[in-house]
Amino acid sequence: MLRRDDAALVVVDVQEAFRKVIPDFDEIAAKTATLVEGARILGVPTIVTEQYPKGLGTTVSEAGIDGHPVLEKTVFAASQADGFDLQGRTQVMVCGIEAHVCVHQTVEDLSSKGVEVHLLTDAVSSRDPHNKQIAIERAKQAGAIPTTTEMALLELCQRAGTPEFKEVQRLIK
Repeated sequence: MLRRDDAALVVVDVQEAFRKVIPDFDEIAAKTATLVEGARILGVPTIVTEQYPKGLGTTVSEAGIDGHPVLEKTVFAASQADGFDLQGRTQVMVCGIEAHVCVHQTVEDLSSKGVEVHLLTDAVSSRDPHNKQIAIERAKQAGAIPTTTEMALLELCQRAGTPEFKEVQRLIK
């Protein structure tokens, strides 16, 4: 179960160059924005990475990362980027692109370090849907917990009736 005091959100490479090659890019960007805003509401830190932005462009505005620092990287695992710091958090929700490359290697790396990884399966994608499917299977084999945007945000809320729950509910409905 995700807990606010233990969780962080990692947004992996939701960049301009992927817009034309990821079939469900708009949906992934929208889910990412929901997650980023939900994390803000719930006080969960967000880490954003960009893979070689000179070639792949920057994170798209639709992802809603305004105000969040961005870690540029050339390594595939976001968790290996210079400056990556979970600030003592032991649970990580991972979303982004591409599921079978940077997302997968981030999941594998964090899992191998004993971090409880929650893979947001509705907020990851690849150019080829088969690669996404295999990446999700491999993530589960590595110990990652498959989840969805709505499921993760409501786990973090833990109860209805709070001001935070009401804000999150507006996001997901």
